[in-house]
Amino acid sequence: MMEPLIIIRKAERRLELHVGDGTVKAFPVIVGFSPEGDKAIEGDGKTPEGEFYIFTKNEKSAFHLSLALSYPRIEDAERGLATGLIVREEYDEIVSAISNRKKPPQKTKLGGEIYIHGGGIERGTTRGCIGMDDEHVQEIFDSIPVGAIVRITA
Repeated sequence: MMEPLIIIRKAERRLELHVGDGTVKAFPVIVGFSPEGDKAIEGDGKTPEGEFYIFTKNEKSAFHLSLALSYPRIEDAERGLATGLIVREEYDEIVSAISNRKKPPQKTKLGGEIYIHGGGIERGTTRGCIGMDDEHVQEIFDSIPVGAIVRITA
């Protein structure tokens, strides 16, 4: 059986849940307050783009429930090191975490703490996360295991 897969289409404000039998469910979402382009630095309001994995699930989230995404990725660490945004030690920590499918450092100048979370879509934007209505994030939370792949497209 195929593992479940999440695809988030930022421009369409849609999260698709793909499950092994070919079923696709779609849910409305909100994204960062600066929706164009990939996340570059902490506080830029951008939702990152690319392929991530869920590294933990939080039942005690301030936003009902949340699933943590593996941002920053190795590509982000390479960019950050090349531009002086992070130091070699942070780069090495990110590479090690991603290589071992663990939690990457969440407090670097690249940003972090990117979640799929509840709390509703009424406010229109997030600080970079993917926001959903509580009943929808409950369904995602219940059907997606830690380690599942999340693809975020422009």
